[in-house]
Amino acid sequence: MKEEVELTQELPLSEKVLSIRRVTKVVKGGKKMHFSALVIVGDGVGRCGIGMGKANEVPKAIKKAILRAQKQMTEIPLAGPTLLYDVTVKKGASVIMLKPASPGTGIIGGKSVKAVLEALGVRDAITKSMKSNNPINVVRATIEGLKMMKTIHERNTIRKKIEEPVV
Repeated sequence: MKEEVELTQELPLSEKVLSIRRVTKVVKGGKKMHFSALVIVGDGVGRCGIGMGKANEVPKAIKKAILRAQKQMTEIPLAGPTLLYDVTVKKGASVIMLKPASPGTGIIGGKSVKAVLEALGVRDAITKSMKSNNPINVVRATIEGLKMMKTIHERNTIRKKIEEPVV
């Protein structure tokens, strides 16, 4: 009997460091300095994740953030090189609007939203970030909007299955 072996070939992940912050805590003996890093990881074909890491040194903070981002990767449905439909979402103090665009438009938007969409594999989209421009809140709002898009897409596919007549 011949056994077939499936090889799951994982695509290489792209990593982008969005922000590195120096955090200082005042204690009795003086000041304690730490670093926090915000990293986006994606495979370019519909999976991405964000991670934050804190450590006493920048490289350790980035490494922690990358590991957390890889654990939190989620799959998002796409319509080719663009998004499925319009989404507006509020997370924290940020409000993000994501819209699909025609081919050749590129990603029009701010640094944080652009990084998330590029890691996801989106090539054409129009975005607008309103209210807070804090990169952490903007990235979280973008991911929340993309997850919301996923749940709506799943709901619509279930509806289509229910509406089909049984033959």
